[in-house]
Amino acid sequence: MDTFLELVKSRQSDRGYDFTRAVEQEKLDYILKAACLAPSACNAQPWSFIVVNDTELKQKMGLAISTKAIGMNNFANQAPVQIIILEESANLTSKVGSFLKRKHFPLLDIGIITAHLTLAAAEQGLGTCIVGWFNEKKVRTIFNIPSSSRPLLIITLGYSTDALREKKRKPMNDIVSYNTYK
Repeated sequence: MDTFLELVKSRQSDRGYDFTRAVEQEKLDYILKAACLAPSACNAQPWSFIVVNDTELKQKMGLAISTKAIGMNNFANQAPVQIIILEESANLTSKVGSFLKRKHFPLLDIGIITAHLTLAAAEQGLGTCIVGWFNEKKVRTIFNIPSSSRPLLIITLGYSTDALREKKRKPMNDIVSYNTYK
């Protein structure tokens, strides 16, 4: 990619993956490193990852992610990799800041790492989809996740078979103002 904006334009939510093509470990390491380098409130780093690339576990995850009745996320088990992003306990200063400012900083932090992860994947020529609609209880059971951790997002990852789509966004004039609320 020549510029950051080109990278951002190329990143999209992909729901079609070449399930016959594995993601190289070097690329996976690069993507996870980019996520781990993301900033967080008070350097709390309130996250952990479970990387799922085992075929049997991906099938189980597919059942936890998809909702066949309404056709949600039925693509998930096609992805060669699924990354579960878990919210972990924040450090004391982040917790105090969250309380005082009435903002749950770990959620903001996880949003930041998700952006880092998905953009790093796009840079490596991989597609992703951020999945928030899934059966948390099933995911907890599959991976024996303790109650002190919470699976917040699942990122599907692999070589996309989807065509690049044009992004439809609100005009900047509608959402940006300078020096006052519009």
